Amino acid sequence: MASPEAQQAAEARQAAAALRAAHDDRWLHARRRAAQGRPVVGYVGFDTPVELITAAGALPVRLAGHAGRDTALARTYLDGAVDPQVVNVLAAILTPQGHDPVPDLVVITHDCDSSLQLFYTLRELRRIGAQTLPPVHFVDLLHLPGEATRQYNLGRIRRFAAQLGAWRGRAVSEAELAEAVADHNAARTARTRLRRRRAGALTGGEALRWYAAGTSMPAREYATVLTAALTGATTRPAGRPLFVCGSGHDTADVYDVLEGDGWLVVGDDHDWGDGGEQPLIGEPTLSALTDHYTRAVLPASALPLPRIAAAARDGVDSSGARYVLTYCRQYDDAHRWSHPARAAAAGVPAALLRDQPYPGVDLPGLDARLRTQEAQRTR
Repeated sequence: MASPEAQQAAEARQAAAALRAAHDDRWLHARRRAAQGRPVVGYVGFDTPVELITAAGALPVRLAGHAGRDTALARTYLDGAVDPQVVNVLAAILTPQGHDPVPDLVVITHDCDSSLQLFYTLRELRRIGAQTLPPVHFVDLLHLPGEATRQYNLGRIRRFAAQLGAWRGRAVSEAELAEAVADHNAARTARTRLRRRRAGALTGGEALRWYAAGTSMPAREYATVLTAALTGATTRPAGRPLFVCGSGHDTADVYDVLEGDGWLVVGDDHDWGDGGEQPLIGEPTLSALTDHYTRAVLPASALPLPRIAAAARDGVDSSGARYVLTYCRQYDDAHRWSHPARAAAAGVPAALLRDQPYPGVDLPGLDARLRTQEAQRTR
């Protein structure tokens, strides 16, 4: 009979495998739900009120790209100066692979301009009947300070709740919302533990997989599985410790390439990784949801420069990073303008890579820029 320690280690390994599976096959849990006749809602946008989707009895799945996906059809509708990650997501909606279910509803927020372009494209495709697509709902949340913004967002969240009620045939109840908030708060608590432990226990690629798994699994199940995985043995992986900023990474491809080259991603500030950590929601009410998604959940495009710089400084200090990378994907250039402030605040050699392909990284360029930074610091 196995000892309690051996049993716990086996359970941690099993939980880690379940998290990796949910990252590698983002529709794994959605297929199970669909087979039971339960709805699935695909969403785009870090600031999507996922609690309302869960309360409506649906599984929220954050739509992500996939390396090697054929985007030819998507590029006939959405191309040019737009983030290729969003074009990849459009391709997933237009041409689902294998047995992947088509979402019963797609929800998009205004977290960035490319998400807005995706919404316009899907709305027009539905209007002209060019493609058979699920209904699309736009949640236009703003993130400016002031009561006027909060009141505007409260109206948008009330409308979203009403839309979900009409979609499923009955309104979301207070009890359903309370249960959903409790489930997602449990997931937030588990993610907070992940952030505190990742630098000493996981490669960056594995940590990102564990984060991303939470955007495709039922929230309560994710909290349970992630908590179990975090009980595993901790050994700091080898590699030059790197803190990654800039464009979001919805897959682990870039991290895997970096770590295959001798880097170790010990932290990040984008909303698929550490930057997606959020405080708990208080009361399970639409008003509390509005406060949370107005004040506590800020997409990268809404972050003020001092907060961006502080995040880099705090991230480097807490993770032990010795280098910083500001990674800017092609047509996602906003992050380059904040790089000087981020680099100054971080206090370690910092490199800016622009116009990066999805999902790739210029390793020689990174090495050259950081060597230059180190040389300048030793003069």
